[in-house]
Amino acid sequence: MAEVLASRNPCSGEVVGELRCTPRDAIGDVVARSANAGDRWSAMTLDERAQAITTAAEALGDAAATLGRTSCLETGKPLPVAIGEVKQAAAATAAMATSAAEALRSVSSRQGDLVARTVYDPYGVCAVLAPWNFPVWLAHCMVVPALCAGNTVVLKPSENTPLVGDAYARTLAASLPPGVLTSVVGGPGVGEALVAARVQLVAFTGSRATGKSILRSASERLTRVIMELGGKDVLIVLDDADLAAAADFACRSAFFNSGQVCVSSERMLVDARVEAKFVELLRERAQRLRMGHGLTEGVDLGPLIHQGQFDRVAAHVTDACERGAEVVLGGPRQAEGLFFPPTILRGVTPGMKIFHEETFGPVANIITVHGEDDAVAKANEGDYGLSAVVFGGDRSRAERVARRLDVGMIGINRPVTGARDTPWVGAKQSGYGFHGSPAGHRHFAQVRVLLADAPLA
Repeated sequence: MAEVLASRNPCSGEVVGELRCTPRDAIGDVVARSANAGDRWSAMTLDERAQAITTAAEALGDAAATLGRTSCLETGKPLPVAIGEVKQAAAATAAMATSAAEALRSVSSRQGDLVARTVYDPYGVCAVLAPWNFPVWLAHCMVVPALCAGNTVVLKPSENTPLVGDAYARTLAASLPPGVLTSVVGGPGVGEALVAARVQLVAFTGSRATGKSILRSASERLTRVIMELGGKDVLIVLDDADLAAAADFACRSAFFNSGQVCVSSERMLVDARVEAKFVELLRERAQRLRMGHGLTEGVDLGPLIHQGQFDRVAAHVTDACERGAEVVLGGPRQAEGLFFPPTILRGVTPGMKIFHEETFGPVANIITVHGEDDAVAKANEGDYGLSAVVFGGDRSRAERVARRLDVGMIGINRPVTGARDTPWVGAKQSGYGFHGSPAGHRHFAQVRVLLADAPLA
């Protein structure tokens, strides 16, 4: 009998639902069936595939309330946020698919008597391993370009959000040709078996540790890999910044989704001349946030996803406090269950774990800096380089600081999100390949060059 994966509500520990796990020894057959479905799918034109995906995604919009509620129960996030995530995926599909289709069109050039044509063909079967923090949107951002390129997809949702992940795949697949999009269910072992199977491409969003494991497995067959990994993102507040605007952003960035966001500002490098005022403004905003069950109206923060994540956040805060950090708000106390209060630490230094290691919780770390050179030096410490935000009154100065940061995405007086058709890309150990934008879409396709003699005039 197949094992059963129980999904639990992090707010209460109650079982939300159960799914039968895909046996590890059945993964090869799943991949083989996906490969067989690829002949018909890859034979369609780019525009036909884009239209099919766009039409299929309409069902996501229709199911937003149901999928959102399931996500709310599995993650604990506020219900409006969970529903909004599904609606965002549905609404963005047409633009994503159109952009991918345009990026993947063949390009021809003539050089004397020679014609060169660059084409973008499907790899075959793409394994998509999706995370739990945004189980619909982040899966969608990998599934759509993979399908547009003519690949078939086997999706493995996180074991923390199997119900909404599986429901997402089934909802989208219902309007696609059979076998084009399938899902497998289970824990890390199922993911390992999927990566080790005869897939031609692996797309993953998640932790650096899991990414390294995927690379080790993929190296056996030199399988192509696209990965967005962790981050320890910085917010730099220069001495001429609009402090109210910076504090507004800092509060949203550090505490949205209980800090369980890859681009959450975990390190806030604040110029010593404005630090006291900035900290007070941030504290005023953070103390107004409400924790509670995601189904409760007016809630801003839900719980952390599981006990291991809670323990990690608590350990980081405790270590920082033992090494001299000051608790401005919140702290490591556990009120009830997995709820961790919005926390602000002041006086964080490089000797603390929380300075370098990804926390992935609702903790804003204030790090004192003395001028822009000091801010850049501290920002570039460590192995991560996903994103950063710089707040400063002098736009040219803020841009100068931004260009010195060793990260993939930088916002100047604003978040890094919101721009269509730009890469979602990390530097250093935060990214391995990337998706989004025409260049990102091409990562999901095999590039081929066809050379032929030019026809006689």
